[in-house]
Amino acid sequence: MDAAAARGAVGAAMRCQRHRGPDESGTWTGGEAVFGFNRLAMIDLEHSHQPLVWGPPEAPGRYTLLFNGEIYNYLELRAELAERHGARFSTDGDSETIVAAYHHLGDAAVTRLRGMFAFLIWDSQRQVLFGARDPFGIKPLFYAVGPGGVAFSSEKKSILELAPVIGVRQELDRRALQHYLTLQYVPEPATMHTQVHRVESGHSFTLVPGEEPVIRRYWTPRFAPTPVHGQAEADALHDRIADVLSDSVRVHMRADVTVGSFLSGGIDSTAIAALARRHNPDLVTFTTGFERQGYSEIDVAAESAAAIGVKHVVRTVSADDMMSALPLIVWYLDDPVADPALVPLWFIAREARKHVKVVLSGEGADELFGGYTIYREPLSLAPFERVPGALRKIMGKVSTKIPEGTRGKDLLRRGALSLEDRYYGNARIFREDQLQQVLRTYDPRVGHRDVTAAAYRESAALDPVTRMQHVDLYTWLRGDILVKADKVTMANSLELRVPFLDPEVFKVAATVPLEQKITKETTKYALRQAMRRIVPEHVLNRRKLGFPVPIRIWLRSEMYDWARDIVLQSQTDALIDKNAVLRLLEEHRAGTLDHSRRIWALLVFMLWHGIFIERRIAPVVPEPRYPVKL
Repeated sequence: MDAAAARGAVGAAMRCQRHRGPDESGTWTGGEAVFGFNRLAMIDLEHSHQPLVWGPPEAPGRYTLLFNGEIYNYLELRAELAERHGARFSTDGDSETIVAAYHHLGDAAVTRLRGMFAFLIWDSQRQVLFGARDPFGIKPLFYAVGPGGVAFSSEKKSILELAPVIGVRQELDRRALQHYLTLQYVPEPATMHTQVHRVESGHSFTLVPGEEPVIRRYWTPRFAPTPVHGQAEADALHDRIADVLSDSVRVHMRADVTVGSFLSGGIDSTAIAALARRHNPDLVTFTTGFERQGYSEIDVAAESAAAIGVKHVVRTVSADDMMSALPLIVWYLDDPVADPALVPLWFIAREARKHVKVVLSGEGADELFGGYTIYREPLSLAPFERVPGALRKIMGKVSTKIPEGTRGKDLLRRGALSLEDRYYGNARIFREDQLQQVLRTYDPRVGHRDVTAAAYRESAALDPVTRMQHVDLYTWLRGDILVKADKVTMANSLELRVPFLDPEVFKVAATVPLEQKITKETTKYALRQAMRRIVPEHVLNRRKLGFPVPIRIWLRSEMYDWARDIVLQSQTDALIDKNAVLRLLEEHRAGTLDHSRRIWALLVFMLWHGIFIERRIAPVVPEPRYPVKL
């Protein structure tokens, strides 16, 4: 790769993800490597600049680091490295801790990091690049390999800027499209471009110039449910959960800037906010919702904020807000994610950034402690497990003859399937038969088992509910939940931290037995019991609502013309049968069937295609302008 061309391309790549780090920018060139970084300063604001050059006394400047994220145990790790290995530090930040740990501990250093991270370390002495991504996939890391070199970035749009320099084609991946229309996201390690990939969660890699990255998994989640006998053991488990979560919130509050918290009407975010309030009496919380009954947690969140004694900020979102903002949000996303909840999340992130620079949130609690309503499905389908296999197949065939929308059709269909066939995450957008109606490029060889097979093999000895949690850690959590959390907050130069997704919290959550997760009355039973002295009573046993978005109603009214125009203007005819999409829209408008999630998935893809493939849609991207010390 020509050095001048590489530096110019890196500069352009940095500009298109300026929102991720508006505080300062820096570049570094050395040998085979060109580094560029946009910093969002959280810790050691005046120092810890990046790219960060570090080395031991005998080889100063040996290593250069790029790091996105936060290491919450950096103080403890710094002290250990200094005491045991004589490590020296010239800053007070967490970035230096990573590279010092790598020098003294080698590749194993990544297993000692408690935090969210994606980082690269160039070793100028060995001429080797080492990198890693955090265990849960909280922070993103994209890469592409071409004849002109290898590019890494926190955002795919930056990789696309570098594509001409490294010789990478910008082609749509039709296999990824089919997965997206099934799952509502593109599963790792793929992206919607054939030659751009993601380093998967819990993976590290080494790269020698002129070769491809050698990627390896360094962390595998291991659920190990442990029986609880008697009330004393149950109480001890609940105390361990409360203690480890309290400690996680404590270290997640480490920052030299103001930390706030998102707050919905559920137990997860309320627990985080209540624990954070102990460390910051002036905590500010933020919530969003809609002025439509049944689609908002604003009142409950306000009651919770008053009960735990925090200042509270509310942002309501209208249909007009969503329609006007969606193209820009899709640009920020890099790849389509058909989760309507990311739109109100974007608005509340924008509002929060007026007050704070970091927010805590409750993502991950459902996957770790068994919170999704769908996790109760094995209980409702238990009678089907006693039906002989041949008869279950007949039941499945009978279900196909029942008209769409008929009560019991989906229960019969799913009851006829094995767990591996029926469960592939919380969102199930298009079934195979539905895909064939809208997708011109349908490939019967592509299915959800491509995505879930490894997770099911790893969890074969576990109970069905825990297997579903294990699958979600590799699919739904890192494909939907964490992507939208990172992308829409960083779009507003706001850092989101997730105390539930902490290795120490996972160690305790992994031991929770089935009966402490799912009961006939509730989900997340052990977590609710652990939080009974922490969260207000009105939240403790409230059913999960999340961020419900009234697109079902709006696509029949306010959003109908807007949606129809997106379909008609889209140049996706070679991929999508637009007449079939318009039929879905008309059926939905008539109220005969609810196609809202399928329509939304198609609309988001068509907008994405218009931005990144057709180049027909060019959202106006605002220049981030925020003070450093907020």
